[in-house]
Amino acid sequence: MFELKRLSEDAIPAALEKALRYRLLNEPHEAESICQDVLNVDSKNQEALVLLLLALTDTFSEGHAAGARQAQEVLSRLEDPYERAYYAGIICERQAKARLLQGHPGASHDAYEFLSEAMEWFEKAESLRPPNNDDALLRWNTCARMITANRLTPRLQEPVEIGGD
Repeated sequence: MFELKRLSEDAIPAALEKALRYRLLNEPHEAESICQDVLNVDSKNQEALVLLLLALTDTFSEGHAAGARQAQEVLSRLEDPYERAYYAGIICERQAKARLLQGHPGASHDAYEFLSEAMEWFEKAESLRPPNNDDALLRWNTCARMITANRLTPRLQEPVEIGGD
């Protein structure tokens, strides 16, 4: 319907600062729009991809089902293996938080599963981390504390009876 206006390459650094500011102001949709504008000019801009991924995860608590799929698509465009593992963990962790906030039946078990998966990703990121970067360790500890504080448990597997007369 509309032809979007194209951002100039020279404006990218300032646009990314604005996107970060909008995220910090809890306006993820504005940040997402700016990141899309940057990526329309520089499709491989890693900073824009990370900000976009985070802006998408900021909407998880709003119940946007497409957000997780979109975040996974953005994740696949990150070039650094450490960042792919780290942000995969962030996606899982934020899905867990959203489930806890939504509070639907089974949400605590869903949250446990997402947090467990996040912890696996953070362990992978830990093995790939650059020197003096303990971000993955901090996130792993946060997930462990969240599981403990909320008394989250895995979903019990019901035994399945087969056959019988």
